[in-house]
Amino acid sequence: MSLARSHKGYLGPASCCRLPAMRFSKLMIISVFVLAACGQEASVPPEISRIEAIADQYLEEMLQRYPSTATYYSLPGSRHDDLFDNSADALIAWQAREDFFLAELTAVGAPEDIGSRDWVTYGILYDELSSSVGTRICRTELWAASTATAWHTDMPFIFDLQPVGSPEARAEALQRLGKVAAYIDTDISNLRAGLDFGYSAPRPTVEAVPGEIRALLQKDNPFLNVATRDDDAEFSAAVQKIFDEQIAVAIERYAAYIETDYLSKTRDEISLSFNPQGADCYRALVRSFTTISPPADAIHETGLEQIAIIRADMQTIIDEHYGGGDIEPFLLRLNVDPQFTFNSSEEIVENAVASLAGIRDVLPDLFGLLPKADVIVKAYPPYRASGTGEYWSSSEDGTRPGIFYIPTSEPEQRSRTGQQSFLYHETYPGHHLQGAIALELGDKVHPIARYLWNSGYGEGWALYSERLMDELDLYTTPLDRMGMLSDQGARAARLVIDTGLHTRGWTRQQAVDYMLANTAWPPIDIESEINRYIAWPGQANAYMLGMLEIMKLRVLAEEQLGDKFDIREFHDRVLENGSVTLPMLEEAVVTWILRVNSA
Repeated sequence: MSLARSHKGYLGPASCCRLPAMRFSKLMIISVFVLAACGQEASVPPEISRIEAIADQYLEEMLQRYPSTATYYSLPGSRHDDLFDNSADALIAWQAREDFFLAELTAVGAPEDIGSRDWVTYGILYDELSSSVGTRICRTELWAASTATAWHTDMPFIFDLQPVGSPEARAEALQRLGKVAAYIDTDISNLRAGLDFGYSAPRPTVEAVPGEIRALLQKDNPFLNVATRDDDAEFSAAVQKIFDEQIAVAIERYAAYIETDYLSKTRDEISLSFNPQGADCYRALVRSFTTISPPADAIHETGLEQIAIIRADMQTIIDEHYGGGDIEPFLLRLNVDPQFTFNSSEEIVENAVASLAGIRDVLPDLFGLLPKADVIVKAYPPYRASGTGEYWSSSEDGTRPGIFYIPTSEPEQRSRTGQQSFLYHETYPGHHLQGAIALELGDKVHPIARYLWNSGYGEGWALYSERLMDELDLYTTPLDRMGMLSDQGARAARLVIDTGLHTRGWTRQQAVDYMLANTAWPPIDIESEINRYIAWPGQANAYMLGMLEIMKLRVLAEEQLGDKFDIREFHDRVLENGSVTLPMLEEAVVTWILRVNSA
């Protein structure tokens, strides 16, 4: 998960190299081809290009609009005293600036030098702006009230990263803390306006929100923990005062509003089509998250194709290692049989840490580009107990590690199956490796290529990483490999479920049952996951669609280059320009293939 391109206001916001034949059916590749078928002017100093000047101006204004970005990436020389302005007036003003920047870029036109700094800058910024304009129809700011989208799912985490330790840092922390209550109250106003205009989050996705919100009233919370990282008694007292007199009051006010007012007015229907212009919104969200525009029917059919392929591999493992039998009972058993589950929350974290230690040695055989920053594993805090796993970025200079937040609630119902692939997805060689490399590219790319992110590329890379580890036989046991197939199955099921829920009239239980039948994910997580797909339409499609695009390009490179193909070179070409769009990635890889063949 990343926080970039988020309606919530935080930009982020997953031995010798032996490569046997890829375990990918041609059907998996063919399905990709099926989808493919189906204001004021910036001052332009003479020494930089027009595109560079537009991007510089956009970056300056974007960091003002999203002030937590500087904290998220630990940008040097930045202030850390403000929060995103979530008011309607601020949104309107920012949209006007987006329109200006998009018009400026359109007037310049796309550079023809594929892979150049200007080409990367233009492509990423143009997609970011056009996607934002395209999704305005959704009015997501008016119904961000679910366990996947409400303010508590991201804003509090910023205070885990809040700098302290000096008089200036303490003053900035107090200023930012002092703005939390107003932010929460503005969110209430936005939700009220949403109801007036006919927008709401679906009720099943909101019901757990008051309990999660009130967990922030516990002593161990990100707001109060700002003071625990500093030894200044006066600062600690000031933090406590702001929390007691402002933040805690606003938290309870929000929880009470959801309980006593909002919930009774939310929609029973779970499909996005029941919000105003919901069908058009769904198409725009798919395009925004994936950076490609396959129709919903093609996405659905691709998911069914992938499920059939993955289930065949699952059946082989069951037959060869577990005495045979049907897939569904075996997947269910993985979450209830004590031999397959954990005994404690601590054991879940310890297992992840141990697996992480074993990955690093193989990375140089696969990548020329490697990040400086490390990554660590943490359990979710209580106020995010329904979280199903996410990655938070390292710092731009590589000194602060990335964080993989892992779910640990009800460990007796959590299978060991899938823990390795989960780790590979979120850390190495998935989100952390890709995201940290992008951040550490320095002047090779414009800063927006380091800070902006899209799900099609980022989640596609993380899912590809799970398969890459399978090629190297890095799944320790057949159970771990079953976990990888389970995770792949879940991402294929998402294509079926997301389109089913939002374009085919699927019920929530239908979605739950389909996921249970095709993955070993714990039922407790599946319940949360389905709520996430309901509350966050379109995003779940990005994983498998993105992976299939990357796999398509790798197969193309292997076929076209033959003995000249180098896996390290291929991966570096995929990773060297930051979070490009999937069409940009195809252009870059094809250009590389032509260059190598012509050498």
